[in-house]
Amino acid sequence: MSSSLGLILIEGAKKMIQKKNEEKIITLAIESSCDETSVSVLENGRTVLSNVISSQIEQHQKFGGVVPEVASRKHIENINQVIEDALREADISFDGLSHVAVTHGPGLVGALLVGLSAAKAIAYAREIPLNAVNHIEGHIYANFIEHPTLEPPFICLIVSGGHTHLVHMTDYGQYEVLGRTRDDAAGEAFDKIARALGLGYPGGPIIDQLAREGNAQAINFPRAYLEVGSLDFSFSGLKSSVLNYINSEKMKGHEIVLADVAASFQQAVVDVLVEKVIRCALDKGAAQIVLAGGVAANSGLRRDLTKACEEKGINLKYPSLELCTDNAAMIGCVGYYNYIRGLESNLDINAISNLKIGE
Repeated sequence: MSSSLGLILIEGAKKMIQKKNEEKIITLAIESSCDETSVSVLENGRTVLSNVISSQIEQHQKFGGVVPEVASRKHIENINQVIEDALREADISFDGLSHVAVTHGPGLVGALLVGLSAAKAIAYAREIPLNAVNHIEGHIYANFIEHPTLEPPFICLIVSGGHTHLVHMTDYGQYEVLGRTRDDAAGEAFDKIARALGLGYPGGPIIDQLAREGNAQAINFPRAYLEVGSLDFSFSGLKSSVLNYINSEKMKGHEIVLADVAASFQQAVVDVLVEKVIRCALDKGAAQIVLAGGVAANSGLRRDLTKACEEKGINLKYPSLELCTDNAAMIGCVGYYNYIRGLESNLDINAISNLKIGE
């Protein structure tokens, strides 16, 4: 190791210790990766002082899904007011901020740029650090807010509208991606099946509710476990099977029991998710599993994964319903841990629509 590099590392360690010893670190966080404009204020990373979310679901329901151009325009309309509301609710002014955290990917690039531009403007005007955050990391860190004593390492199953990942989190900011979807994400499959059944958008909560009234064994939809030992996921075949079933029953003039279709489809998704995350945890000798992302709110997944973890003696953690969906508090938590590690983003950082975890 060169003397200059050693000096940099020592100074970085001193900076981190100094920041950890500060009485209060106040984070302003901004999330705008898809169809929620959210701003949060946190104290020391895990105490949420405010978490304001302005949803666009009503605007996108008429289209049956998120329209990127509409989402970007709504973010522009909402962002300033949401920032003001979050600061007011937290009883914090711009002068009281330690740094700004913001999502810079993955997501809809136009939507990301709105939040990123606002964060850059605040960081520049107040002369405080900017921390650009990976949205997928944010979903994991929602659990640190929900469970104050939670610490890595653990296995995390991230299931949302755009992502299905199995991640071994060994420490803050350190990840080993063990599995990911090869096609549709779990949440994406829920939305597409809900649309095919004429149930509306967003599909996940609607199917979850309807599935409670149906028979999960009524229709034997396929489970794609892929090749032996694989921890990857694939839901496109299941989606095609459900669509074929719907079309076949319509052609035969049979009545389609929506609740049974919803329950059978949901069970097929849950079975694969639970089997793979449990196997992953056992392979890694992990004592705890963390659930994250929008689909982490699914009651069937929570029920079956809780039962499986109890049987295997594995500790399971998952966030409250509000923290499962996209929100700025989870982004602020990641930003805080980046900040105390001495990390800072340049003001010329750009939005990255396909950003991978760990990048």
